[in-house]
Amino acid sequence: MSKTLVIAEKPSVAQDIVRALTPVVGKFDKHDDYFENERYIVTSAVGHLVEIQAPEDYDVKRGKWSFAHLPVIPPYFELKPVDKTKSRLNTIVRLARRKDVTELINACDAGREGELIFRLIEQYAGGSKNGRPVPLGKPVRRLWLQSMTPQAIRDGFAALRSDAQMQGLAQAARSRSEADWLVGINGTRAMTAFNSRDGGFFLTTVGRVQTPTLSLVVEREEKIRRFVSRDYWEVHASFAAQAGHYPGKWFDPQWKKSDDPEARADRLWSEPQARAIADAVRGKPGRVHEESKPSTQASPLLFDLTSLQREANSKFGFSAKTTLALAQSLYERHKALTYPRTDARALPEDYLPVARDTLRMLAASGLRHLAPYAQQALDGDYVRPSKRIFDNSKVSDHFAIIPTLQPPSGLSEAEQKLYDLVARRFLAVFFPNAEYLVTTRITTVEDTHHFKTEGKVLVQPGWLAIYGKEAAAETEDGKEAKEGEKNQSLVPVQPGEQVRTEQAEPKGLKTRPPARYTEATLLSAMESAGKQVEDEELRAAMREKGLGTPATRAAIIEGLIAEKYLLREGRELVPTPKAFQLMTLLRGLGVEELSRADLTGEWEYKLAQMEKGQLSRDAFMAEIAAMTERLVQKAKEYDRDTIPGDYATLQTPCPNCGGVVKENYRRYACTGAHGDGAGCGFSFSKSPGGRTFSTAEAEQLLRDKRIGPLEGFRSKAGWPFTAELALVFDEDSKNYKLEFDFGDAAKADEAGAPVDFSGQESLGPCPRCGAPVYEHGSNYVCSKSVPTPEQPVPSCDFKTGKIILQQPVERAQMQKLLATGKTDLLDKFISTRTRRPFKAHLAWDKDAGKVGFEFAPSKYPPRANASESGAASAGAASAGGQIGSKSAGAKTAAKTTVKSAAKTVAKTATKTAVKSSAAKTPRAPAAGRTPSPELAAVIGAEPVARTEALKKVWDYIKAHGLQDVTNKRAINADAKLLPLFGKPQISMFELAGILGKHLG
Repeated sequence: MSKTLVIAEKPSVAQDIVRALTPVVGKFDKHDDYFENERYIVTSAVGHLVEIQAPEDYDVKRGKWSFAHLPVIPPYFELKPVDKTKSRLNTIVRLARRKDVTELINACDAGREGELIFRLIEQYAGGSKNGRPVPLGKPVRRLWLQSMTPQAIRDGFAALRSDAQMQGLAQAARSRSEADWLVGINGTRAMTAFNSRDGGFFLTTVGRVQTPTLSLVVEREEKIRRFVSRDYWEVHASFAAQAGHYPGKWFDPQWKKSDDPEARADRLWSEPQARAIADAVRGKPGRVHEESKPSTQASPLLFDLTSLQREANSKFGFSAKTTLALAQSLYERHKALTYPRTDARALPEDYLPVARDTLRMLAASGLRHLAPYAQQALDGDYVRPSKRIFDNSKVSDHFAIIPTLQPPSGLSEAEQKLYDLVARRFLAVFFPNAEYLVTTRITTVEDTHHFKTEGKVLVQPGWLAIYGKEAAAETEDGKEAKEGEKNQSLVPVQPGEQVRTEQAEPKGLKTRPPARYTEATLLSAMESAGKQVEDEELRAAMREKGLGTPATRAAIIEGLIAEKYLLREGRELVPTPKAFQLMTLLRGLGVEELSRADLTGEWEYKLAQMEKGQLSRDAFMAEIAAMTERLVQKAKEYDRDTIPGDYATLQTPCPNCGGVVKENYRRYACTGAHGDGAGCGFSFSKSPGGRTFSTAEAEQLLRDKRIGPLEGFRSKAGWPFTAELALVFDEDSKNYKLEFDFGDAAKADEAGAPVDFSGQESLGPCPRCGAPVYEHGSNYVCSKSVPTPEQPVPSCDFKTGKIILQQPVERAQMQKLLATGKTDLLDKFISTRTRRPFKAHLAWDKDAGKVGFEFAPSKYPPRANASESGAASAGAASAGGQIGSKSAGAKTAAKTTVKSAAKTVAKTATKTAVKSSAAKTPRAPAAGRTPSPELAAVIGAEPVARTEALKKVWDYIKAHGLQDVTNKRAINADAKLLPLFGKPQISMFELAGILGKHLG
């Protein structure tokens, strides 16, 4: 008997389909990755199982990223499995190729990404011949679901769409995927090749959506920097009526908008004019004209993912990534919310019964702050057909995010906050509008000066009651309105009553620059491709031209932060010098498609047209290919120093000739005495080691001829490192040049060159031998640990870094350690294993003979089931990592501190809930030896056996290609291994002996 293979996008949907079909087609047998009965086989992907890639002949590896290999525009794309889900893919392919399977049903999510997931799996199952895909040859139909109720699923199977109906969506899905590949690969390689011409590897990532998003933030920051604040004045008065006092603010009733964007009806640009008005009205009578009219305010629409991310960022400071992770956990693990990756803010029209059932669940739940309102909505029959809430035309891939029928339980604090946001909004849309009485009072003094007073009184809270806003005089944020605010309560004035101006004073203010983007405001800007759209209806119309999708916007922002294009400062997103350099390059090259958000929005619109059959795939891809070729060609043709831009002139003169030093695209260079010539040849790179100087940093480097230590550099192998930089006079060129100074002076030590400490002041006595300790390169060292004129042969080995796990150790802290045995509590250590920050003292460990960590006592009591060793000594731990060989008590303290600090992060929040649900036996402290700070920087700080340490170091060496090309027995030291080895190169036979010295 022939069977139909149903492929869903995720296992939970496959289970829902099986539950819905069982009453109709009979029971299913459950297998590992699929369900089967006599008629259907139901299986699922786990998101994307297959990725596109260029054919091998076109695949250019990173080491060959040069213009000679660009552009890469393959005639077709091959497929490769996603490694972590390969077994699931193999299962689906085996099922699709079964002889008794005669038809496939695409039950992936109803949208572009769901279509792509299925189409790539189908293509992969068909196989290929000579690199070209071979059709699977089995008919395909489409299950198109707007809701996941059992009846909706059965209705969907009764009305399956044909393959021909889905061709527009399928072509748009493939085109989006291939366009992102072409622009991302070619753009990144072209810009990287452009920026790496002088040597090194300056990775410059660009993307079809990532880079235009970055342009929004850079453009906003440029407006802020160009902004010149202006002084202006307002005139504030207080009027006495029979019933009391009320405030008013002067305004010009004849004012009209002009070319000045900062002009307002109530602003005066002259202080004398403001004072003259205040003096003219003070103590004078005024007559009152007043209008009061009712006003209503509807609740906001239901949440889609973007609006939920905006709200959570504004209210709780959650990042877009954190909100998505929390919502995904509430959907997948707790079954408490519907599918979160949606761009719809409405529900299907058949969802009225489900909405009532959801209200019944909330009314019966233990959520006391919500249950009464859910019961009120049921009693008042608030759930009625409304196009504002129930509208199939406004439902795309998925419907709005709402609570499910599953009562929430076991939620973390962060999950509970997000669930409450969604539940309150769900209740609010069914409640009546809030009703206000809006009063506008105009007080005219001396027939020439007009003062406006506005009051807004909440008469019926309606949906606002759900948010606790029941007071008669409240502002929108729920706080009581103050006198002079728009939402204040006004004392009554009788008709014809004359009031008196008791006070009138000018108030000096300054215009403000536009605010920096937060994640909330950037998400809004991405939704409308940079156009400032506040109205929800207009925003919905702009969605087809937005940047990215709700499911990808969080990842785009996080990607920009990971690539060091953006920094988080509190809730603000701040572009880095690297971001400005990229925008300068793209604008200079004229690649507007990557530097203008609105043009990228046009690409999204064209994909939407393709879905509707109004634009051909060939035409779209031809435009993308032409843009890609143009991007690469412009990068090839331009000389880097001719890229136009808004460049700085440094205040410090050239150290070689005293000329003017100016910034150009790639360098800071001398331009001669008058700033318009070729100069003396002095220049230095703006981006050494892939890290771009800010103007202030360049100024400091030029002034002091040294800067650092600075973080954020990357080796050619891509490994981050920290270093100082110095301007050093080069005898060969007779000019200054920029050099990294790792401060180890290892080469001089190896050559036997004596170190002269006579010009330095000692920090204190060496804890090992009592000799003076000095600064030496990037370390603090005992004077007897290096060759000196007094002692050519070292006799001590005390040495500790100035930076340990990214924590700068200031001179004063080292002095304190040498004097008292430990530093203050330092809070900028970063664990190499977890990448999380932690706090610790640096302390001298006499038994181990080295500097280690000492952790502050935990503010939390130890767990009841903690091992007895947890109360053991709180001695110092190795200064090589976060939780190295601490005593067990210190280990518990450190873990508790780190976990509590990370609770607001989504992943940690969800993991904590899982971990807390089952008691676990605490893991015994790891056996082994404590790595030194130098070794811990490479392998982490966990106690480790000597053989394991050797294996980890070898893995690091191989991963970073550090074996010498000409002599495989030699190992070259990079920035991390140099402090460990103590010299630039060692033989492989020395490695074990060196590691032995670094294991306590």
